[in-house]
Amino acid sequence: MDTKIKIISGNNIDEDVIKEAGAVIKAGGLVAFPTETVYGLGANALSDEAVKKIFKAKGRPQDNPLIVHIADMEDVYKFATDITHISKSLMNKFWPGPLTIILKKSKIIPYTTSAGLDTVGIRMPKSIIARKLIKAAKVPIAAPSANLSGKPSPTDVERCIEDLKGKIEYIIGEDICEVGLESTIVDCTVNPPCVLRPGGITLEMLKEVDSSIYIDKAILKGELSNVKPKAPGMKYRHYAPKAEMKIISGNFDKTIDKINDMVHNEIIVGKKVGIIATEESKDKYEQGLVISIGSRKNINQIGRNLFETLRIFDDEKVDIIFSESFEEIGFGIAIMNRLKKAAGYNIINI
Repeated sequence: MDTKIKIISGNNIDEDVIKEAGAVIKAGGLVAFPTETVYGLGANALSDEAVKKIFKAKGRPQDNPLIVHIADMEDVYKFATDITHISKSLMNKFWPGPLTIILKKSKIIPYTTSAGLDTVGIRMPKSIIARKLIKAAKVPIAAPSANLSGKPSPTDVERCIEDLKGKIEYIIGEDICEVGLESTIVDCTVNPPCVLRPGGITLEMLKEVDSSIYIDKAILKGELSNVKPKAPGMKYRHYAPKAEMKIISGNFDKTIDKINDMVHNEIIVGKKVGIIATEESKDKYEQGLVISIGSRKNINQIGRNLFETLRIFDDEKVDIIFSESFEEIGFGIAIMNRLKKAAGYNIINI
């Protein structure tokens, strides 16, 4: 399959590109496109056949539900029912933005999109390009991340091209994604609402709307292998580099000493080693391929750089990755959630 690739700017959008890509979605094709979180792989959310193409292109398990993206807040009433007062408050506060709300689905949403569930995740992206594409398609767009299943999500168009060229009809490229991690997911079909995936909208921000909102501890610990996933990324190893990965958690100086020891032991047996460091620690490592993910003083920068850092280690064909850990408050909860999943919850506490 020939894949058409167009690079545009959110500040000066080429309307012809949006119109052309929207027609591809409307006709049942697949389009990769930028959002403020990560790049998405979009199809007509109302078409069984179109949605099946997403699973095929990504190699995605079919019991992993998709998120439905809309361009206007009022559209939520077409695709969901039993919309609670809390869910309305969350929409008013955080839409458009990196928040997905799980609601009872309406009959118009096929079970292929919801992975057989009677619920559906819906979000209204902040990205102007994404919303314009939805409007041009004249249908809601089902869109997981635009990568091969299990790999780190793409925050740059080059990674979409790397994974999906020849597998889909169209790729729209823009700048690197602003948030860098997938949207926060809140299940509003339960009371109190429960966070199923942490993201850029933090628990602290959610609690400003309703103090009862919480994150299930089992989700943070990865104890969900036998459940039917209600939201993307709950069941399967996700965001994963090809290499084995270990997270070292504890005192800052002791963490650096421990990683240096472990790196040395791996190198002397012939392994190529990667280290996820920060600006504050990058010069303290003696061996290995060291990549700074950003400054601990700028947690948003760390989130933006996380997936691309994992991709670079894939490019460099490292055998094992050691990562520092981050404080699990605010956006740090989402960062550690992705790191833990990437490492298969292989954590060494010191």
